[in-house]
Amino acid sequence: MNRFAPITVDEFLAEYWQRKPLLVRGAFADFDCPITPEELGGLALEEEVESRLIQEKGGEHPWQVRNGPFEETDLNTLPDSHWTLLVQEINKHVPEFALLQEQFNFLPNWRLDDVMVSFAPEHGSVGPHADNYDVFIIQGSGRRRWQINRTEPTDKDLIPGLPLKIMKAFEPEEEWILEPGDMLYLPPGCAHHGVALEDSLSYSVGYRAPTVGDMLSAFYGEAIAGQPTERFYRDPGLSLQDNPGEIAMAAREQVRAIIRAIATDDAAIDHWFGRFITDIRPGHYVPEPDEPLTPRQLLQWLEQTGELRRSEYCRFSYIREADNSLRLYVAGEEFILAGAAADMAELLAGQRSYSHEQLAPLVTQPGNPELLVELYNLGALYFSDEA
Repeated sequence: MNRFAPITVDEFLAEYWQRKPLLVRGAFADFDCPITPEELGGLALEEEVESRLIQEKGGEHPWQVRNGPFEETDLNTLPDSHWTLLVQEINKHVPEFALLQEQFNFLPNWRLDDVMVSFAPEHGSVGPHADNYDVFIIQGSGRRRWQINRTEPTDKDLIPGLPLKIMKAFEPEEEWILEPGDMLYLPPGCAHHGVALEDSLSYSVGYRAPTVGDMLSAFYGEAIAGQPTERFYRDPGLSLQDNPGEIAMAAREQVRAIIRAIATDDAAIDHWFGRFITDIRPGHYVPEPDEPLTPRQLLQWLEQTGELRRSEYCRFSYIREADNSLRLYVAGEEFILAGAAADMAELLAGQRSYSHEQLAPLVTQPGNPELLVELYNLGALYFSDEA
């Protein structure tokens, strides 16, 4: 189903992605919200759920931010307006939101961040701001007014001393009221301000990119750690120089060669990136199964339950090599596969749930049950009845 009609997905990618906002009326009119505001509040009480409460008014100071888990009294004593409850990574806890991400499968897995759900009563907002990621905002129940300004704010545009990057002044260029099922796409840097007109739920599917600094730091950190500690800079045949204060060209060329040698292998960079971009972020973890399974046990469970699912705590991505082998990357781990195992890895990376019928032609192939078991015991796969 094309959620961007009347334009095509190709037109969206060519004209809007990372370029300009897009409003699509009724894009998710058929989506039944799997959670109520009360159930969202219940999730915010749980230790393993990442949640925030933002109060523009009624807190100890304007734009007060509190992090969960909360107590029931925290939520029951809130004022009637001017606050927002946010639950991050709800796709880890509510399977329907995990499957919602499949509506955006035209974008690569490694760019996906999470699904966030927010509830706000009348006048609830998180303030005018800009994000460093792409986001699809889907309106659930209720209505919200969204205003945008395409000029990216700088630090001098922000209210100082706040934990949030809220703009001092916001001058909207465009404004829309989102009804249930409407979707608004916002590229990075586009300033926006959403305000609830009544009790309102919205879902945000976010796509985050790594910073250049993070990539360089991680790549060179790993490369440096792999260098032999007994290797030193050496300069036999040193030429006499006129001034000892000069760093001579011969020395500079040798240093350049040492540093450039780290990043000359394109394949090594590709394989590092697969591990890096799927790795578990600091402070996060992958829940492992209560008991590890053997290949025989896994096949028996698959026949009984009929469905295997991909954990939302893990990213699945792969690189297809020139020899048609495949490198599967899951939670920072690399699996080098070929033949039927490569075909199964493509299936695993391409969707979030797998029926027995889909897996049956593949699990009989040599090595495939062992791969599924390794991923299951890693916590990257689970059976539907374990949710």
